[in-house]
Amino acid sequence: MIPVYIINGFLDSGKTEFITYTLSQPYFQTRSTTLLIVCEEGENEYDEKLLKKSRTVMEVIEDEEDFTSQNLINLEKKHKPSRIVIEYNGMWNVKDMKFPWHWKMEQQITMINGATFATYFTNMKSLVAEHIRKSELIIMNRCDGMEDKIAGYKRNIMALNQNAEIIFEDSKGEMNVTLEEDLPYDLNGDPIVLDDMGYGFWYLDALDNMARYNGKTIEYTAMVLHPPKFPKGYFVPGRMAMTCCADDMAFLGYACKYEQEEELKQKAWVKVTAKVAIEYFEDYGKEGPVLHAVKVEPAAKPKNEVISFV
Repeated sequence: MIPVYIINGFLDSGKTEFITYTLSQPYFQTRSTTLLIVCEEGENEYDEKLLKKSRTVMEVIEDEEDFTSQNLINLEKKHKPSRIVIEYNGMWNVKDMKFPWHWKMEQQITMINGATFATYFTNMKSLVAEHIRKSELIIMNRCDGMEDKIAGYKRNIMALNQNAEIIFEDSKGEMNVTLEEDLPYDLNGDPIVLDDMGYGFWYLDALDNMARYNGKTIEYTAMVLHPPKFPKGYFVPGRMAMTCCADDMAFLGYACKYEQEEELKQKAWVKVTAKVAIEYFEDYGKEGPVLHAVKVEPAAKPKNEVISFV
């Protein structure tokens, strides 16, 4: 299997700079050939000396209809690379990307220009969502003077991909985001009471700042979900959320330990009071927020069953 690294994003998002930096790093050096496939040529060009030093050969695919398995195989036969880096065209839908069967997607990284993110997210939301959804690393750069917007942008991204590492950068380097004062609820409340908007904020912030909530008690209205193969004594009290558009819905919730979970009907509405713990949970495959129910009571269906991040 040949490892493939996809660097995705719109024009002027910093893809070429990121790949150039990566190729120059000692950890990326190899005695064998790296094939760099460029699908979009911007203002910045690759340095021929760097390509030679890093044993990288570059090929350009300008048209989406030429990005086919057969053409990719032809490039592989021509250069016999040990790995492949693709600077993908941001206007090509990632869903349509097709690789030869023996090419393995090793990592997808999405680059975002912070200065233009709001425009793209407003006008090309579905395409932006496809960039973000399967990426393991998302880097938003050029964020100078945008400190008041970063927390909101981060929530937009996390609503589409809760597992990716998200980095924000300005001219000084990496930025720290999501301030406690930006949260729409009292973090010192006992319990912390979450309304519809608050639930969405809490769900996303708890992914990124778990220590804030460890040992805290929360209270909110939720729908009951019994996922298949979930361990006995656990359920998920969560909410349906519109993460991109009306056709893009996801159920957002964390595992909750509750001895009487079998008595709860699927999709019933409940008011949950629970203490948050940071624990390893098998369904997560890592440590994450696990709720320990203090009280679970029947509740009326909320006026807006679906919360929104758009």
